[in-house]
Amino acid sequence: MQYFQKEIRLKAFSRGFHLITSEVVSALPEISQIKFGQLQVFIKHTSASLTINENADPTVRLDFESHMNKMVPENQLYYKHTLEGADDMPAHIKAALMGASVLIPITVGKLNLGTWQGIYLCEHRNRAEGRYLVITAFGN
Repeated sequence: MQYFQKEIRLKAFSRGFHLITSEVVSALPEISQIKFGQLQVFIKHTSASLTINENADPTVRLDFESHMNKMVPENQLYYKHTLEGADDMPAHIKAALMGASVLIPITVGKLNLGTWQGIYLCEHRNRAEGRYLVITAFGN
């Protein structure tokens, strides 16, 4: 069994859903050494998240953002955690709903994603700085 791990810092992204598959793959070229295994991508933040979804049509990412904003609106009177801005508590809720990691099969040195799948950074803050990811590949 082989293990490879790297922590990377993504550039700052605007609020929304962004494809980061190529950044993840290029950060850990050792994936090519694994015949069968797994890649875990973990985000070290509580106001951004990761998911896997549509990698071709950018309107899917816009629709995700619109839906999440309707589902978890800002400026709710019952929010107590408000010192960091109106987008902060909703960002924490969205991150909890979306999740902090994704797990992807590695097959013959490549991510075994579906044809239309990509890894999203889900940026839930209006003015976030770069986000840190821990990328771990393991297998034979």
